[in-house]
Amino acid sequence: MTNTSCVELFQSRRRLGGGLLLTPRHVLTAAHCLPGSEVLDEHVDVVLADGTRFAGQICRRDKDADLALIMILGESGVRVPMVRAGVAHGGDPWHGPYRPAPTEVHLRGEVDNGAVRYQCEGGADIQALQLTTNQHLGDYSGYSGGPVVKGTPDDHDQVVVGLLLEQAPDRVTADRAANVLFAATIGEAMRRFDHFDVEHLMDVVHPESAPGGRGRRCGQPEDRAADGAAVASAIASAESWFEQIDAWARRQVLDPSQAAELKYTVARMTLERQLGGETA
Repeated sequence: MTNTSCVELFQSRRRLGGGLLLTPRHVLTAAHCLPGSEVLDEHVDVVLADGTRFAGQICRRDKDADLALIMILGESGVRVPMVRAGVAHGGDPWHGPYRPAPTEVHLRGEVDNGAVRYQCEGGADIQALQLTTNQHLGDYSGYSGGPVVKGTPDDHDQVVVGLLLEQAPDRVTADRAANVLFAATIGEAMRRFDHFDVEHLMDVVHPESAPGGRGRRCGQPEDRAADGAAVASAIASAESWFEQIDAWARRQVLDPSQAAELKYTVARMTLERQLGGETA
């Protein structure tokens, strides 16, 4: 592995599969790569390209879409340069930095379709990449969970566009796989997991807007009015930033993972300022 977004997942010494470092704290992988138990909070080890090992735990599974999310434990997360996420189009070259063993080949080929609707084995209808590989292996098991990177390995600007999930069967020889693979798009993964949605954090900043929310207690009505005005101002400022971040994302100045990370940062800073004002 040489791509900083590509990780390996282990449980003890057992290799589980590949993964994509989507943010400094979140690893995306194929759900079928993980242990069969449906229990969340199960611990796995996340190994970076340079061999650094981090403790992680399974925090979400979307079995229907064959996607799972792992949270890296610790206060600071992973401090490595984040590879940009983006979109792919038909005709783009692609490669896979993850391989299940050092003796296995690296996959590379061409994107047939950058946004096809595909019903995966779990039953969900997902937005997927349809990929052709140049390597006719007959069996691509073990590559699941690895990132799909647009371009060639020699390209300076690496853009992650998907996550490998499944292989198409050969319609002539039933025990072989065709050299066609399917990968979930990054946009599909962002929609599947509410960890990349910051609206729930705004309910914490503005509890009066949440069902049953009462806000904090203040001594006088004027105190409550002042507090309400301050919170409303903070919310308006945060919402303005959300709109600007969305506008940048639509113009492809930011990719989906960068936009989610920025919105989370805005919400967290807004929350910290409000809580800090209450406890000061």
